[in-house]
Amino acid sequence: MARVIRVCVHPVSLPLRRSFTTAVRTADSLETVLVEIGDDGGRSGWGEAPISLVTGTTTSEAVSAVENVLAPVVLGTDTAQLQQTVQVLAAGSAPAAARMAVDCALHDLAATAAGLPLAGFLARTYPRLPAGGAGEPAGEVRLRTDMTLSVADASSLAAAARGYAADGFRCLKIKLNADGDPVERLRAVRDAVGPGMVLRVDANQAFSPAAAIAAIRGMELAGVDLELVEQPVAAGDWAALAAVRAGVRTPVMADESVWTLADLESLLAAGAADHVNVKLAKAGGLYPAVQLVCRAREAGLGVLVGCMLESTVGVGAAAAMAAAAGLDRAVPGSSGQDLDGGLWLRNAAVAGGPAYTGSEIVLSGLPGLGIRGLAAAEAVRS
Repeated sequence: MARVIRVCVHPVSLPLRRSFTTAVRTADSLETVLVEIGDDGGRSGWGEAPISLVTGTTTSEAVSAVENVLAPVVLGTDTAQLQQTVQVLAAGSAPAAARMAVDCALHDLAATAAGLPLAGFLARTYPRLPAGGAGEPAGEVRLRTDMTLSVADASSLAAAARGYAADGFRCLKIKLNADGDPVERLRAVRDAVGPGMVLRVDANQAFSPAAAIAAIRGMELAGVDLELVEQPVAAGDWAALAAVRAGVRTPVMADESVWTLADLESLLAAGAADHVNVKLAKAGGLYPAVQLVCRAREAGLGVLVGCMLESTVGVGAAAAMAAAAGLDRAVPGSSGQDLDGGLWLRNAAVAGGPAYTGSEIVLSGLPGLGIRGLAAAEAVRS
């Protein structure tokens, strides 16, 4: 028995190694809210609410939602009641990013109380999740991730691609906007890295259907050899996404279009995509994300687990879900998950927990995520 007795909220701002630019925004720092949930046995679980235009939540909104709406739901509950508690959270109206933080912290706490790494705990807690002979992850887990190239001109993208290839990355995701010649940019990247590198494109809703089809067909004719193109048109425009899918040979992946199971059902009804990018900040945490992964996979969609610009707290929870589901064994996850968010940070947000080694995310075999506390707090103690 482990009863929840405290919920602590930690707003955090961390500088990035370099600017992160998409068709939607440019960021130079990570703004996020970390949530620590403690039990009467002295254990803690950690979760994260990424703050951005993409999540649609401000720091003050996330803090208020956690303290005034979500904390009262979880205080006094027992980790043995995890399923009932996270279902109540998922049904609530708090912002998805705030729900993500509390949901993930509860799962981390429950896994820690059970003495299991989070990936193994998720596989045991959600029997529908493991697939493809994944089994129950035990001990240290390593997952490969792609690396994102920010929006830039052709020569800058080529130089960045060569650098990441030298660092051992095998899969690159290139951000595009509606300016310039996208075919020229992707041809420059392919020429820079050769045929062995997996290339993905993410337009973040930048194109009209006609422009998206023209750009993707141009890349196909140029022999760029893309694995997939992600969210080329406006989110929620199922007809537009379906038109792009029907008009090109390259597989299409939905991202911003799919936040909920209702969104996923609309996508399936429209036949609008081949793959879906599942993110905890869109879904509202591990419990609803697991439901999305299972439904998408049952419907024959490829599933990639992604992240926002976030620290290893959020990335680690997402990686644990991907490992539990065996998504590194199936396309497109076998090329690498989309979990490079923490690689953009100049400083760590927490001490211990998930870490990067080159292009891999490493989940320790410690209970939960293995986080010891805030990095700043540990630095002060030492």
